[in-house]
Amino acid sequence: MINTAGVLCHFTPAMRYMQFTHGEQNQKWSTPIVLPVKRSPLIERCTTVEDSRSARAALGVELARSAGEIARRWFDTSALAVESKQDGSPVTQADREIEQFIRAEVAQHYPDDSFLGEEFGETTGTSKYRWIVDPIDGTKSFVHGVPLYANLIALEEDGTIVAGVINLPSAEVLMHAERGKGCWKNGKQVHVSDKTELDGAYVMATWLEDWHPDSIVDLQSAGAVIRTWGDAYGYMMVASGQAEAIVDYTTQAYDLAPMPVIIEEAGGMFTSLDGVREINGGNGIASNGAVHDSVLKIVNQG
Repeated sequence: MINTAGVLCHFTPAMRYMQFTHGEQNQKWSTPIVLPVKRSPLIERCTTVEDSRSARAALGVELARSAGEIARRWFDTSALAVESKQDGSPVTQADREIEQFIRAEVAQHYPDDSFLGEEFGETTGTSKYRWIVDPIDGTKSFVHGVPLYANLIALEEDGTIVAGVINLPSAEVLMHAERGKGCWKNGKQVHVSDKTELDGAYVMATWLEDWHPDSIVDLQSAGAVIRTWGDAYGYMMVASGQAEAIVDYTTQAYDLAPMPVIIEEAGGMFTSLDGVREINGGNGIASNGAVHDSVLKIVNQG
């Protein structure tokens, strides 16, 4: 809300439009209700109206928290129905409801912004901002009871990612970054590791099915440790200094959208496998920067 001094003060998004009746397989959007949502210190600090980027970034953090509450409700129930999309990937009520909730909140507060989501495509706006959302990254983990799924929200300004959020509700990790303001994990600033050699470096993968066998052998021969702690969880590990790199051979823009700003604000590097800083290349690699070229050279075989 805007007070009489022309200052935008704390925003607390209400989880409207949704009724959670987990005994039913088909959830319906209902009349608005208000559920309690935790306030973040980011929102408690007032922001000048002109600082529209930071206001949006703070909103993104709160929306990710609320998305996590929705996801946890579904994760903890046995009534979750799973469908297959045309590409064979799974989708659930949770994916759709989270994206619809975020879309509604963004439309209410910033109706001129564009929006790209995994489940409902793109809505074109007239402002210089675009929101990019993956309501549940790691749906396969989600539906199999693995608590490493995430809610991903990114803010793009004039074609550049300027803010991003990785929320891991069941792992109780919230990571966010805004351009020029550092990367934060559960309220503490984090940085990538300072390891400069592949020997002993941890390299994450979402899966190994699309890896060239020689890449695996060469990384292991160099002393690297490969683990499939992938999807957004792996990027969080790199930004936190818990791993040195993560490689994704098959991605969409919404899978990677928060990663450039999160990794770079933590002191690391993000590119496509072609070495270009982009989220639309169909693949991605993030690292602590020091091992980036070494990993890139090995994983580009085949």
